[in-house]
Amino acid sequence: MDVFVCTKCGAELTAPVARVPLPPEAHGSYGHDAMPPLMEPGTYAVDPLPSGPPYRLWADIEEADAAAQGVFAPVFSLSFGPAGRIVIAPGDTRGTVLIPEHSGDSCLGMCAGEKPNMACAACGSLVASREDDCGMWQAVWMEPDAVRRVPTGRPAPAPVFTPLLPEDPGGGWSDRWSAAAGAALAHLLVASGGDRVELPGGYAELMFARAVEALLPADGPVRRVGVAGPGVPADGNLDIALVPAGAPDAAGGALPVPLPDGVWACLALPGETSPLPATGVLPGGVLRDDYPVPDRPGWLFAIDYGVFFRTLSRLPEVRQPWLRALYDALRSTRSWR
Repeated sequence: MDVFVCTKCGAELTAPVARVPLPPEAHGSYGHDAMPPLMEPGTYAVDPLPSGPPYRLWADIEEADAAAQGVFAPVFSLSFGPAGRIVIAPGDTRGTVLIPEHSGDSCLGMCAGEKPNMACAACGSLVASREDDCGMWQAVWMEPDAVRRVPTGRPAPAPVFTPLLPEDPGGGWSDRWSAAAGAALAHLLVASGGDRVELPGGYAELMFARAVEALLPADGPVRRVGVAGPGVPADGNLDIALVPAGAPDAAGGALPVPLPDGVWACLALPGETSPLPATGVLPGGVLRDDYPVPDRPGWLFAIDYGVFFRTLSRLPEVRQPWLRALYDALRSTRSWR
């Protein structure tokens, strides 16, 4: 567990937090409603690439300069903000004050502007930006030069692979699942090498089948996709493994495709089928059927193509001729969705 302190005066700015992978939906915007916190309480993530303002249009950037920023294929605009920004849940901040006039071009909330909109309460240094505007995940992004990580000496909690269902409480598909599918599809295409892939069925088929059918060959050499990770017996016949982002080395000899831990858990672990409490233990392989399973949304699951393009553009393999041609074609049509 770590706390973050002000670089200038040393005042503590966060509660104790444990590092987790950056959620794929971190930089996405969804609709016009209030969004929940991006991060779970007691956690933080680091974006290794530049993020936040200032931005420059792709037409104004040399490809070598874009590659230096970690982007290897055309995007609409590119961040030239700092690399290594730290994101936490708003409730984990301590000893800070908001500066509303530093908010960017927001609607009903706050967003990052030209200057951070949160300051250290002890010395007044600008240290972070609060985001909670329409369609934005509620989050606090701390500036890497303004804060310093201090280990507490307390061990981080062990990962808990709690399933995150693909349906949201409102009866639609989960934005987190759509984003997870977009990021994972980028890695899946790279791992495929342009060959057809064989999906394991179940939730993996829900997430990827339509895209795989549209983007990869229907015949020829095949690469077998499966699930690997904690509690899942190793399968030495896999070419590509869907693994939890919290356990990136779980793929064994297969090429890894990371998924958020909660999404991976739905693919890998048998879930509870009833919200009603029960006593005793059911025999292995038996699922409860004493409560109706909610209906699936009445429309097809859609991958978040914004997250897909963001992820694929930041993978060096996108420069391979076949994948770059596919990337350019998708950006011009997006008809495969």
